[in-house]
Amino acid sequence: MPKNKSTIYDLARMADVSATTVSAVLSGNWRARRIGEETAQRVLALADKHSFSVNRQASGLRTSRSGLIGMIIPLHDNRFFSGMAQTFEKLARQRHLYPIVVSTLRDTALEVETARTLISYRVESLIVAGATDPDAISAVCRSHGVAHVNVDLPGTKATSVISDNFWGAQQLTEALIAKAKPLRAAARNRPYFVGGLATDYATQRRMEGFSQAVRERLGELRPDQLDACGYEPDLAEAHVAALHERLKGLPSALFVNSTIALEGVVRFLKTLPHEELAACTFGCYDWDPFAGMLAFPLMMVRQNVDGLLEEAFAVLDAGPPREPSVIEIRPILMFGVNPA
Repeated sequence: MPKNKSTIYDLARMADVSATTVSAVLSGNWRARRIGEETAQRVLALADKHSFSVNRQASGLRTSRSGLIGMIIPLHDNRFFSGMAQTFEKLARQRHLYPIVVSTLRDTALEVETARTLISYRVESLIVAGATDPDAISAVCRSHGVAHVNVDLPGTKATSVISDNFWGAQQLTEALIAKAKPLRAAARNRPYFVGGLATDYATQRRMEGFSQAVRERLGELRPDQLDACGYEPDLAEAHVAALHERLKGLPSALFVNSTIALEGVVRFLKTLPHEELAACTFGCYDWDPFAGMLAFPLMMVRQNVDGLLEEAFAVLDAGPPREPSVIEIRPILMFGVNPA
């Protein structure tokens, strides 16, 4: 008959320590319990030698802790959210937690279903990033007593850590206006905003920052200077083509809301002669290092992913706040990407 696997009590006997000490070492909490490093290394070496692994499910039932932390993101194929997932995993492991990341495809029903599923697997806390309805997720988390925090898009039932979209858009717009070359046609001699959804909080704040900068610097903002046509590349391509047709050329400055929309804009710009591109100043509220390979200069706003996630974990580490609040983290201005 094969020999039974070592138990926590076997390891405790071999290491000449208590079972509680072995449990703390294997769960990664030995420093907090003031257990010496020599003792911890001895226990870990014995656990490795005897192929011992913690039964997380049984441990979770016994201690009411699973060691799991979940994160919901809209999608993976986006540098912002994929970078957020990587930072989340790093910060979770620093706390000896086991990260689970699930994308929900910007589907409200799938967001709620995913939250319920993660909670059924006993996640201790949840970071909700870019959710279309964060309050619906908060309702599920609250009903199960699961700590959670919103990131990127705010809700009203939990603390939210978001980018300062207004400030970032205002700074980018002011830079675009300052660098724009004057054009003879009055309609073209204005900055234009394209991309995003008008119902989306981040887009709303960026349009407000864009609008304020335009009014302060140029004195007037026309309704047609704002076009929240959506994030999809095909839509952005079609709308910029229509703008070009209407103006009989590119505007003096173009503010593109996200690198996803930028894909479509670049498709259309490839059809234009280089001289026409040189007449327009381009900016994008998002960041991708490959933008430096474009044939025209581009100013970008890079969201502070590390700052957002570090603050989100600080909120969870501090315990439940008395009242939900909104914490804004300023983005990083990447002016001069592929400078002319």
